[in-house]
Amino acid sequence: MSSTQIEKIRNIGIMAHIDAGKTTTTERILYYTGKSHKIGEVHDGAATMDWMVQEQERGITITSAATSCSWKKKNINIIDTPGHVDFTIEVERSLRVLDGAVGVFDAVSGVEPQSETVWGQADKYSVPRIAFVNKMDRVGADFQNCIEEIREKLDKTAAAIQIPIGAEDEFLGMIDLVEMRALYFSSENLGATVEEKEIPADLIDEATLSREELVETLCDYDDDLAEAYLGGEEISNERIKEVIRTSVIKKEFVPVLCGSAFKNKGVQPLLDAICDYLPSPIDRGNIVGVSAKDTSKEEVRRPDTEELFSALAFKIATDPFVGMLHYIRIYSGVLKQGATVYNPLKKKKERITKILQMHADKRTELAEARAGDIVAVSGMKETITGETICVDHKPIIYDLMDFPESVISVAIEPKTTADEKKLMESLGRLKLEDPSFTYNNNKETGQLLIYGMGELHLEIIADRLDREFKVGIRVGQPQVSYRESILGSAESESTFDKEHGGKVQFGHVRLKVEPTECQTGIEFHTDLTKRDLPLNFIDAIEKSLRDTAPGGAMAGYAFINIKVTLLAANFNEESSSEVAYIIAASGAFREACQKAKIGLLEPLMSLEVITPVDYTGDVISDINMKRGKVLAMNSKQNKEVVEAEVPLAEMFGYSTDLRSRSQGRASFTMNFSKYESIPMELAKVILEKKGIYI
Repeated sequence: MSSTQIEKIRNIGIMAHIDAGKTTTTERILYYTGKSHKIGEVHDGAATMDWMVQEQERGITITSAATSCSWKKKNINIIDTPGHVDFTIEVERSLRVLDGAVGVFDAVSGVEPQSETVWGQADKYSVPRIAFVNKMDRVGADFQNCIEEIREKLDKTAAAIQIPIGAEDEFLGMIDLVEMRALYFSSENLGATVEEKEIPADLIDEATLSREELVETLCDYDDDLAEAYLGGEEISNERIKEVIRTSVIKKEFVPVLCGSAFKNKGVQPLLDAICDYLPSPIDRGNIVGVSAKDTSKEEVRRPDTEELFSALAFKIATDPFVGMLHYIRIYSGVLKQGATVYNPLKKKKERITKILQMHADKRTELAEARAGDIVAVSGMKETITGETICVDHKPIIYDLMDFPESVISVAIEPKTTADEKKLMESLGRLKLEDPSFTYNNNKETGQLLIYGMGELHLEIIADRLDREFKVGIRVGQPQVSYRESILGSAESESTFDKEHGGKVQFGHVRLKVEPTECQTGIEFHTDLTKRDLPLNFIDAIEKSLRDTAPGGAMAGYAFINIKVTLLAANFNEESSSEVAYIIAASGAFREACQKAKIGLLEPLMSLEVITPVDYTGDVISDINMKRGKVLAMNSKQNKEVVEAEVPLAEMFGYSTDLRSRSQGRASFTMNFSKYESIPMELAKVILEKKGIYI
């Protein structure tokens, strides 16, 4: 594939808050590009991209689905991402490998909480974006308000490149401010025919003003354009397009389009904007990683088929016919079917048995894939999400991904002994697919606990175990995933000096623990050098502490927010061993934590409730009863937006509570914020339920 062909690729994601119309928009894209010959509707459970049974039943996207299509000689690889906060990991790993994104907004609701989350994720990976204001046909649609909220809430420079013709049930089409033409969509063939007409006389002034506003905004990003505009020169359409494209690729500007995907209006101009303004792999430039042989040394790969092969595995899925599939983004070089690749993090070689072009859950086999492509491959056994694959003679490692904290758990157990082995295998496969899901056996209670991002996440996991993996399970009530930390500082030392295997093993450690604000497990520090203690023993001590922290020291909850400083370690050249230091470090750490006094932490959730004004008082009093704290209140059209922090322990079944208090008219979004100390009286109650008395 030449660089000219790579320039024709667009790797994009469709991202938004739940129910903004991402999947509906994607379905129209597939229909108008000829990829599918029938429009699948989400509400009918027939959307192509929502192929999982659980997605079709609930009418929501759970897993990011990949597909590809062509428009005006450009190859567009699309990933339709979930909008529900429980599945935010799907958005995270998709944005990691995409070159551009389309942010879809509900014309009535504007910028919603999960919109802010996914735009923050796109900022993290520096992904250029365009915005599509959907549902212009709905009562209360307000295009200009959406643009204002993108500017204020998302802190982006945004301007319309289209304005709507009418709104609500009178929404007829839009005016293209670059070409200065009116666009209408034929109802006879599901909007497939786009009719270009003169701008209606009553909208000419508004269109002219909006175009001027667009050009003035773009002048901030191009001195030549500013000079020509201030000099009174006529600005050509091609020049405007060129500056929009450049400023979008530099992530300086967000062009805003409008439409109604459900009513088949505005999708073809959106496709034009994807091709015209979002970057190709060439535009995104060289890909920077580090050398696997020396991680302090930077390695660079060009998006070129002549380069050495490198790719990133960003998703794993289980296919009933092919087995385990790894979705990969190829950054450089060519990958051929049957090729052997190298995983530099695992230091293992992997053989690619098949290369597949995915269309949701359907697939087409390919002989090879090239730089810029997003494909699925089968045959890899060692590689997990976020790891690099490349050539073995010049290995490169790309940045690893960050995965969110799982804050909720349920206990599960197999129905029969026959299900027991099958259950553990199935959980292992689900963990490979979904890094935000985990499981472990609780030593205190003997229960098998599964952990996830929310009630819906765990409900889907349990449902998949039953239907997809055919494992009979019983599921307990959701439980909060608490954490342990220390309330003060303390020092402790421990010596291990015993004969083992006919040889004396010796290790001595003295360390200090103290609280830290960092919301992670433990921070390890030491001023000891290899003169004081060989480095392999220091590494063994650090590993021991990190392995001990997840077990806690009071109720079996993982330790977080602890700084551990290794103060001293005695060394005996003849008898010191790594095993001895591991045991000594673990003992000293637990003892120091006990001396410093252990406290219980609980997860706090960021809660945003959108409620009609009449029910605001009821909503706030309910939040207060749940030990919550109202942080802010804002008016939005005829509704009130209440922002609060509430302990997760109080939020089970909140959707039912909120419905009953607002006659079903309020909605909420909730995601993890941080861990915070629990009042002692409440901590006692929680611990007593586990048979622990303090």
